[in-house]
Amino acid sequence: MSPPGGWPPPSMATPTPRTPPGWPTPPDPAAARRRRKRRLWLGAAAVGVVVAVGVGWLVWPESGRPKPVPGTVQANVLSQEEVSKVVGTTLTAETGISEPPPALIVDPTTCEVAAGPATQSVYAAGWTVFWSVTAQDMDDVADHAVTQVLGVYPDREKAGAVFRTLAEGVGKCKWAMRSDDEDSTKWNYKVGTETSDALSWTATQDAGEGWACYREARLKGNTVLQVAVCQAGDGQASAAKIADQVAGRVGG
Repeated sequence: MSPPGGWPPPSMATPTPRTPPGWPTPPDPAAARRRRKRRLWLGAAAVGVVVAVGVGWLVWPESGRPKPVPGTVQANVLSQEEVSKVVGTTLTAETGISEPPPALIVDPTTCEVAAGPATQSVYAAGWTVFWSVTAQDMDDVADHAVTQVLGVYPDREKAGAVFRTLAEGVGKCKWAMRSDDEDSTKWNYKVGTETSDALSWTATQDAGEGWACYREARLKGNTVLQVAVCQAGDGQASAAKIADQVAGRVGG
């Protein structure tokens, strides 16, 4: 998926790309940076974060970060520092939106849910509060990106229907093609565990040098929450830990 128009912001310098330990040195650094940037954005967008009006950078000095208001969905998600401890690296830049973005255009079309699990293809009309926030270790080209999503509904019945839409949509899709302005990428989906109120699955970019998004979803009362840890390495345990902690903060 393409980043928002005018990306990156003019005031934001593009950091020097880093090659993760154990990766081969790319013959064309500029091409590798573009590939990793595209890989990052598609991974995050598959969770439905970096699209639509209302996306904003939430980057503050460590000592000046505003505190979320108790009782709000922002207070239910883990802070940037808490997420950093779980994944074992310092995450600095954050983006957040307060409504689910439109469904993604994918091939096959039956994979809209798997490709965009936090879009309107899952979080349909009727939610009362929605919040999605992504933290990553660099503003542009990142080695780690963590997304937390919360959708609150009037009652558990409506939330349960949303959760079933998510589980069924992910379960019936094995792979999908996603396109952006530069290229198309193939993503492969594999369900891990599934119960009536918990789901785990992995989205792996084909020919993406190990880049994958490890995803967890929970149904808690009238809330459907999701977590994605995207990195070139196994992030399953981190995603599960974050999801469990978020679920523990959600009432119901």
